[in-house]
Amino acid sequence: MNAIIWSKDQCMFCEMAKDLLTEHNIKYEERNISKGEWTREQLEEAAPGSKTVPQIFLDGNCIGGFTDLKAYIQKQEKKC
Repeated sequence: MNAIIWSKDQCMFCEMAKDLLTEHNIKYEERNISKGEWTREQLEEAAPGSKTVPQIFLDGNCIGGFTDLKAYIQKQEKKC
């Protein structure tokens, strides 16, 4: 599974999402909009209408934020 997480510095939910991905052995690419390499405009282009971070993509599909990621993972675990 491929994951991308759009984040920013000092974001508690971003850190929790990264921890959750790591806990489930999901490797991710972080796109931090605070550091200058990635911009809010690029985030808005990737996830139109997004107002907050994190924004998490799994295998190219926008999952949403931390709460959405947590629910998605729990749903996947119930399938097994």
